[in-house]
Amino acid sequence: MKAHGQGGVFQFEGFRLDRQSRVLSRRDEAGAFVPMAVGSRALDVLDVLLDRAGNLVLRDELMAAVWPATAVEDTNLNMQIAAIRRILDEARTGRSCIQTIPGRGYRFAVPVMRVAADTSAREPSGAPPLPDKPSLAVMPFQNMSGDPEQGQAVNVKQVGRELGVRYVLEGAIRKAAGSVRISAQLIDAATGAHLWADRFDGLLEDVFELQDRVALCVAGVIEPTLQAVETARSAHRPTNDLAAYDLYLRAYEMYFSSAHEIAEALRLLERAIERDPRYGPALAWAAVCCLRLDADGSSTDPAFDRRKSVDFARRALQVAGDDPGTLANSALALAYYGEDIGATMTMVDRALALNPSFARGWYIGAILRLFAGQFDLAIKFAEASRRLSPHGRFGQVFNVIGASLLLSRQFDEALPKLLLAVQDDPSFPTPYRYLAACYAHMGRLADAQQVVARLRSITSAVVSGADCFRHSEHREFYLSGLRLAAGEPS
Repeated sequence: MKAHGQGGVFQFEGFRLDRQSRVLSRRDEAGAFVPMAVGSRALDVLDVLLDRAGNLVLRDELMAAVWPATAVEDTNLNMQIAAIRRILDEARTGRSCIQTIPGRGYRFAVPVMRVAADTSAREPSGAPPLPDKPSLAVMPFQNMSGDPEQGQAVNVKQVGRELGVRYVLEGAIRKAAGSVRISAQLIDAATGAHLWADRFDGLLEDVFELQDRVALCVAGVIEPTLQAVETARSAHRPTNDLAAYDLYLRAYEMYFSSAHEIAEALRLLERAIERDPRYGPALAWAAVCCLRLDADGSSTDPAFDRRKSVDFARRALQVAGDDPGTLANSALALAYYGEDIGATMTMVDRALALNPSFARGWYIGAILRLFAGQFDLAIKFAEASRRLSPHGRFGQVFNVIGASLLLSRQFDEALPKLLLAVQDDPSFPTPYRYLAACYAHMGRLADAQQVVARLRSITSAVVSGADCFRHSEHREFYLSGLRLAAGEPS
């Protein structure tokens, strides 16, 4: 570890991190700790978070601790956090161990025990592991009538750990005069979340009939309830193939590093999809990569990439579940290629309802509002994205804001935004096109021609199609300025 690691061992939720040997281990079925393959940077990030478990750790603090005196892309930290979550959250059904504090940093949100390195090896073997299939413990119902012989309250999470079950059915019984009330509830033992609850009233003299009614009702509700919960739990696990996940992470980092890396990012994503054809996030990002190759003018077969983009997006939606990233990226590809703009905006709105702190979701929402001609909303969405991710790449956000201002004929306001967008990623062609059109409409033709010359150095597609804009007047206004800048007939 870096200098912040001071030896000893951290233990939490079936894992332990030995700071001296730099080994993260997980308890296996026999109760023994088995070392796991984890990258050194991910271990450094995890060490800092565990050392300050329960407290907010600012992004800048993490960057300084893990990459001291080194200039690295902000997305590197995102990648390491994602890698850690993939390992630690695999068996969790609730929220991640690592809580994101939007725009600030991260907090390790589960209890952590510190032990000396020489005592950690004597830790008892512990609870049995959770089985692959749904598992249920039915507990004696709690006595609420003052008769201690009727039963005792239980700690549901402790029961789940000790018995190795994922779900617990518990309840309570109340007696008053000649009446009895039985309440029952189904609980996720890992998180304590209540999945179902009901109550049943009857006469004490009919208690056996009441017990039968409760048993029948509970048996009838458990199967569909657990089926729904298990389906949702599975959907939130992007892939079980670690090789596919590694390919996905490498592609993700490439996508944001430079427009020149997008073709390679797509190749990695397609390899991940070959390994897991139902890998939703990889499918959705592949759709976005195909779109970018087409839009940037770097595709060797634009028609083929357009078809691939739409196909990837539709396949992603089939397995998206409630994953905000898959929903939003798929919506972007489909909207760009002519899908109903209202339907795709609704998809993004759903993604934002699922995760209001999803910066990319707000960014994609801004793009779709730009396409729809809702320029004020596009700017608001883009600004929300920027607030949520102040350390991320700002060029694409300013590109949307600048384009919205350009099409609103607010040239003086659009110009600095588009200049910043070009500066942030000189390999990204789209801001050059908007910037050239802006200069042309301002009457600054020499500046417009200079921008076009720079654009030609990165792509041969200077005047690209504008079918993504749903209103013809917006398309024509944009294209007329761009053609004027490029010296092409209008």
